[in-house]
Amino acid sequence: SSEIDHLSLNQKSFYDVSYDPLHEDCMSLSTSETSKTSQLTFKENVVVVATNGKILKKRRLSLNQFITDDDLEAITNDAEEEIMKPRSAAYNFRSNEKYNYMRIIKSQFILNDNLNQSIIQQTGGNYLMAAALQNLDDAVKFDMGAYTSEDSKLPVTLRISKTRLFVSAQNEDEPVLLKEMPETPKTIRDETNLLFFWERHGSKNYFTSVAQPKLFIATQERKLVHMARGQPSITDFQILETQP
Repeated sequence: SSEIDHLSLNQKSFYDVSYDPLHEDCMSLSTSETSKTSQLTFKENVVVVATNGKILKKRRLSLNQFITDDDLEAITNDAEEEIMKPRSAAYNFRSNEKYNYMRIIKSQFILNDNLNQSIIQQTGGNYLMAAALQNLDDAVKFDMGAYTSEDSKLPVTLRISKTRLFVSAQNEDEPVLLKEMPETPKTIRDETNLLFFWERHGSKNYFTSVAQPKLFIATQERKLVHMARGQPSITDFQILETQP
């Protein structure tokens, strides 16, 4: 099919990963210094609906139409909207996909599970835990970086703010790792453990592994943050903004 041919033509090397420098200004949500049009294309329709099923926004993007910052803001900024996944490329071909870095879309936010536990960093370790905190200053602050995708879902990285430590998915029931990268990856092909599909349903946020799409970032009492399919682990999170 043309879609498969497109993926094959764009695959110069399965293991290519290129990086761009990690600049401090990427921490800002301002778009004043970013290109108004991000260089990516969607190959599917993106439909945005309210949680009651009423269609609020429908974005139909052609094969060669660039997604703009306005499109990206519509995905990231409205807590009452969710993205419905249309038909997408078969997962068998997703390993050939190239994910290109766009920009930071959220900075210095906190993740809370539905037990009101915040994500913290294990002392002296490369792991994360969930704990009930009296002082949210002790919670890990994350930055969310957006990447392009052949899928309608939005792939993102989760990086601890002001560091080069990225959350990396592992196998089912295994703790996620904090992986130090030399720079923010500009293009990701084989290190898809660093990428998560961010989905939002009302106030609930889910992070599904791109490498293992049946597994979610999850918490459980007295366990490290890990990858799970669902219960008894908690897979939905609230995003608490710490910056105006």
